Amino acid sequence: MRKGLYIHIPFCRSKCWYCDFYSKPYGSMEAEAYIRALMREKDLRFGSEPWSEDGREPEWNTGYIGGGTPSVLPLDLLRQVIGIARIEPGGEYTIEANPEQVDSGWISEVVSAGINRVSMGVQSFIPALLGAVGRDFQPGRAMKAIETLCMSGLNFSIDLIYGLPGQTVEMWEQTVKRMLEYRPPHFSAYLLSYEPGTRLYARMIAGKTEEVSEETAEAMYRILCREAGMAGYQHYEVSNFALPGYRAKHNSSYWDGTPYLGLGCSAHSFDGVDRASNPPSVSTYIRDLSQGKLPLQVEKESAVDRLNDTIITSLRTSEGFSIPSDATLALRNAVERHLLAGTLVETDDGRVLIPERLWLRSDAVMRDLIQV
Repeated sequence: MRKGLYIHIPFCRSKCWYCDFYSKPYGSMEAEAYIRALMREKDLRFGSEPWSEDGREPEWNTGYIGGGTPSVLPLDLLRQVIGIARIEPGGEYTIEANPEQVDSGWISEVVSAGINRVSMGVQSFIPALLGAVGRDFQPGRAMKAIETLCMSGLNFSIDLIYGLPGQTVEMWEQTVKRMLEYRPPHFSAYLLSYEPGTRLYARMIAGKTEEVSEETAEAMYRILCREAGMAGYQHYEVSNFALPGYRAKHNSSYWDGTPYLGLGCSAHSFDGVDRASNPPSVSTYIRDLSQGKLPLQVEKESAVDRLNDTIITSLRTSEGFSIPSDATLALRNAVERHLLAGTLVETDDGRVLIPERLWLRSDAVMRDLIQV
């Protein structure tokens, strides 16, 4: 069985104003207690179905250490976390990092521990735009980190954000072109979203900032697609671009229905049938595991739930999805309407997908296809 492992490290040096992932400020004593709890969860979960392999420690196709900011951990703790996963030969093992920690020494340490891919959050090369969303590093540090990754020969990905407060179309074009000069194997570019509960959302409600217009977002998206395409990148998911052979294997497994196990507070799992999650609380997570119990909440899924999951995830990709043989008349009619309207297209092998030019508006198509 193909399967992936996700490990959540919830600690950050500071929280970006747009981030709605569970995280909190780093503290050494709490981090040590958290890693001990993580090891207990590993022991409890690895021996259970469907992850166990005849009583042996499972071997994973892919692993991903995310957060939070995993790279804020001291190297002794980070090596423990990396050592949790045994990745199959040829598998992908990614760690998220901020530019502040990425230098040749740090790269050497994580590679020796088993990592073979780094995903680094850059977001922008313009200081004022970083400050507008609470990012507190200087762009020069990000450029140095990218140069170090390039020289290392390690597979890596860069994250960018567009639609930042104060960002013009010209600024975005400048950022994309500068990033492409480094020719990273992979990069992700996300349209900024204002999520309830974040500081950025509160600033918007208070009138201190505002979302970019739909027209500006579309213009930025067109520039992104044009420049990436001209540089030889494959646009394989709404926000993800890769040189041939460098698509993110772990993230792709989320979109194609591969089972994955999530360890750590707020981590999610999917065993191929049902979904489960851990609570978004470090204290609850540590307490429960110190008592020998899993802080796990299982979400039973019906066949309709799984179909809707497939529609939502696959229509974000260039692969699209195959209409199941037992699809309802309502789903078939909805697909036909969108094919006639051009908001869906059909491939030669019968899959349906949203054209790249319309991916920013994909939510409207998905809502129309969702089954109740």
